[in-house]
Amino acid sequence: MKLLLVEDNERVTRFLTRGLRESGHTLDHAANGRDGMLLAASGAYDVIIMDRMLPGQIDGLAIVEALRKTGNRVPILILSALSDVTERIRGLRAGGDDYLTKPFEFGE
Repeated sequence: MKLLLVEDNERVTRFLTRGLRESGHTLDHAANGRDGMLLAASGAYDVIIMDRMLPGQIDGLAIVEALRKTGNRVPILILSALSDVTERIRGLRAGGDDYLTKPFEFGE
């Protein structure tokens, strides 16, 4: 599968990149919202892993909402340190298919 990881934390990026590539996936990475939006809008991905809080002028939820408004149905896993129930609900209502809170184990 071809995956897009939109994540600004270098440690999390290295952890996920290593694990996903070892699992046989192809992975592109964006470290900010602008680059993440450009890559995500290309429609070239089987799954997107999206951080909520990103540097720059666009956050993860804005990207998810924009993709859904254009009819893009690619599965999106929201990955966030925002673990409050209201935040998880907000992420799912924005169009995320699942929500994983940090910290996490790779097996999750």
